[in-house]
Amino acid sequence: MNGSERTAAISLSKVQDVAPGLVDLYKTAGARIRHHGLEGLRAAVYLVLDRSGSMRPYYKDGTVQHLAEQVLSLAAHFDDDGAVPVVFFSTDVDGVTTLELGGHEGRIEKLHQGLGHMGRTNYHWAMDAVIDHYLGSGSRAPALVVFQTDGGPTSRPAAERFLCKAARLPLFWQFVGFGDPDDNEFAFLRKLDDLAVPGRRVVDNAGFFHAGRDPRAVDDQLLYDRLLGEFPVWLAAAREARILR
Repeated sequence: MNGSERTAAISLSKVQDVAPGLVDLYKTAGARIRHHGLEGLRAAVYLVLDRSGSMRPYYKDGTVQHLAEQVLSLAAHFDDDGAVPVVFFSTDVDGVTTLELGGHEGRIEKLHQGLGHMGRTNYHWAMDAVIDHYLGSGSRAPALVVFQTDGGPTSRPAAERFLCKAARLPLFWQFVGFGDPDDNEFAFLRKLDDLAVPGRRVVDNAGFFHAGRDPRAVDDQLLYDRLLGEFPVWLAAAREARILR
């Protein structure tokens, strides 16, 4: 057992017992957590999933399920409840649920199928749902929010406003783009990543990376490096700004 596994919120042996299919992802996540100096950290992990109409193929072929399993395996190192709150959104919030170790297989597609119409893309309602859940939890731990989308939002001013407002909370938003990397829709996410500090927000509370047309082809190690790359910098800035104590 390596150092990351010893300090993980959920042990390797428990993952082997309740979710054996996630063992490899769990081990890879642990190695990258150690690489980024985050071993022993306790944090909440959220997953936000785009259900706009253009996302249909990614649900059908298992791509969204795969991302959910990658995030759940990461969360097992940070949070001992073995669960990730999941927010599905399109025009509005389509559904809020929890993904749990041992109950994750095929779960995302099943939930998606029960949520009905796939609408447009409004980030801000999903962001509001995460903020409400975090505040309602009473937690003071940091939170990593993995926010997946395949395009820019319908209401860009609202998304920008919510991100800036949320900068005073211990939430880091890691946006993950699916689709054509040359699509101009992703220019907005790059803009969010670069919003001025302190002019627009008290700390830099967001990152963005593009997973391409076939996100399942992204190596697990690379995906975890991209999910975690800016998180330690934000943690330090949030502590300095007394957002985290």
